[in-house]
Amino acid sequence: MSNAEEFTPLKGACGCGQVKYQLQAKPLFTHVCHCTYCQRESGSAFALNGFVETHHVQLLEGETESVNVPTNSGGGQNIMRCPKCKIGLWSYYSGAGEAICLLRMGTLEERKAVKPDIHIFTSTQQGWLTFDDDIPKVENYYKKEDYWPEESKQRFFKLMGRLKARSR
Repeated sequence: MSNAEEFTPLKGACGCGQVKYQLQAKPLFTHVCHCTYCQRESGSAFALNGFVETHHVQLLEGETESVNVPTNSGGGQNIMRCPKCKIGLWSYYSGAGEAICLLRMGTLEERKAVKPDIHIFTSTQQGWLTFDDDIPKVENYYKKEDYWPEESKQRFFKLMGRLKARSR
């Protein structure tokens, strides 16, 4: 999958199947997040979230409900959940509003279709967790300019209306 045009749409759903969606373009970038908030939210050692332009997530069935939860940054996030089973499907963080969502990659039917791009907040990873992959690892967060592919940066900055400002 070298660019958005070659991407094969992927379907996803909540646990009970009441809410179904389709991802229509590859994520801009995918995090394995080891922060304590993601550990608590997922009930696991980490969360796997893909940055996606919201207009590339098509709701196929059902409706979501928004639940506001705190984040490490203090800005909070609105998690879009199934109103029946309460599974989180994607989030909106304060920095990007609703233009970009962080899609819960574990809700995809074909979970192996999207590989993570980076491990973040490894400073708070579980002590028993070891890495044997070639995926970059950072202790906290990072700068998009240092890790994102050029195509993803262009898509992001275009969407955020900052492409001109960035090139100055």
